[in-house]
Amino acid sequence: MKLDSQSFQNGQPLPAEFAAGDANGFAGNRNPQLGWRDVPAGTRSFALVCVDPDVPTVPELVGRDDVSIPLDQPRGDFVHWVMVDVPAELREIAAGSCSDGFTAHGKSQPAGPAGARQGINDYTGWFAGNAQMAGTYHGYDGPYPPFNDERLHRYFFRLFALDVERLPVDGAFTAADVYRAMQGHVLAEAAVHGTYTLNPKLA
Repeated sequence: MKLDSQSFQNGQPLPAEFAAGDANGFAGNRNPQLGWRDVPAGTRSFALVCVDPDVPTVPELVGRDDVSIPLDQPRGDFVHWVMVDVPAELREIAAGSCSDGFTAHGKSQPAGPAGARQGINDYTGWFAGNAQMAGTYHGYDGPYPPFNDERLHRYFFRLFALDVERLPVDGAFTAADVYRAMQGHVLAEAAVHGTYTLNPKLA
């Protein structure tokens, strides 16, 4: 199975329109176009996850003018998108079709392919406790890495072909829930990634 995007080249920068934030604040937050082919026989649905594996693990350093987040700081994952039950006949998600603009407190019913269900992303936890932003963030919300981070962030879009039509996850499900539910049902996986930074030294 092959996955690519007309919105960015694999391993190259994501345009700011697909990010949640830019140098001026919140940005276009459109989902990028994704297309796939060479789907294995027996595929009954797809699952999609977008994750940044370069997230700082010391949140107290994020966004400070007086210090940089060092390149060698241990990193963790930040999930930007999780979607399941994508119909087996689908071969493309159009740019901006699932997200177009940033919604404070999160999108309660994000747009998406008919029949697909979208879980919560990690902005849900990041904004918890912030009265102006707290909420349940469903669907796609794009990159907004710290401007003081010395590391270039990578955003991996991972598509899984599954042998089940409906994945057994419900409610405000997470990527972790999806990974567990997919075990033993993955026929193929494909990935494409883009990069993004708000550090002027890395741009």
